[in-house]
Amino acid sequence: MTQVASARVLSEPIDLMHQGAARVIGSYLLETDDGPALFDCGPSTAVVRLREGLRERGLELTDVRHLLLSHIHLDHAGAAGVLVREHPGLQVHVSPVGAPHLVEPSRLEGSARRLYGDLFDTLWGELAPVPEANIRIAGDRVLGLECFPARGHASHHVVYVDSDGTAYCGDAAGVRIQPHRLVLPPTPPPELDPESWHRTIRELERRDPDHLALVHFGVATDARVHLAALRSHLDYWVELVGRGLSEEDFVAEVKHELHQEDRAVLDEYDRAMPLWQSYAGLKRYWEKRDGS
Repeated sequence: MTQVASARVLSEPIDLMHQGAARVIGSYLLETDDGPALFDCGPSTAVVRLREGLRERGLELTDVRHLLLSHIHLDHAGAAGVLVREHPGLQVHVSPVGAPHLVEPSRLEGSARRLYGDLFDTLWGELAPVPEANIRIAGDRVLGLECFPARGHASHHVVYVDSDGTAYCGDAAGVRIQPHRLVLPPTPPPELDPESWHRTIRELERRDPDHLALVHFGVATDARVHLAALRSHLDYWVELVGRGLSEEDFVAEVKHELHQEDRAVLDEYDRAMPLWQSYAGLKRYWEKRDGS
């Protein structure tokens, strides 16, 4: 794999218009000395829109040489196998924990189908395998960007940090639908680990980035304030469910805060990170912690 000196954001994220809605899932286009790269690609249901977004920037899919994945959840990486099938030269960079599930995605698909039920195909579409020959294990440096494990949201999460001060965060820096101020922690099952997430937040703060590139959604330019808000909400949500709040009461509490922020933002946040799903992850965390 060619190593290069640096990368840079070419633009705001390509809005993948997931399920026809704006500002739900974004994919970032970077330019490197080894050609164009994408950070996260969204699900297969958004591939048409991804192609359109690339063409708006003067590129075809086959012009993209690298796909940098934050983690393998379907809203971030579901289209990887379909993209490689269309573009066999695409190199897919992923954590060592996530790589086997891209090569053989049946377990990942089975878990997601149990969670989403009949909605799976509508939301995510085809989950195709990525040939092992196209996989590149993300180490400490990837195409000139620093890369570090960013566990908490998922065990297979990594963050890429560019020398220009941009951290490509996936879900590690939470959900914040620009231009709103509210920063929420997506906490789906099965791997939520709040203690590890706190370590990831500290690692991000230690690197002191100027910009946080969020897949959900847009670029945050107040990184320290943003990360402090994420930490606060993560602790609050863990505490809410830890004291026995029901799903109904948890969702009502979060909706109340969203309404206080701006009544228009509820649907935007709920599309990017369904509240029932966050409750399920928090409840599973406490069940595992308590041994129940």
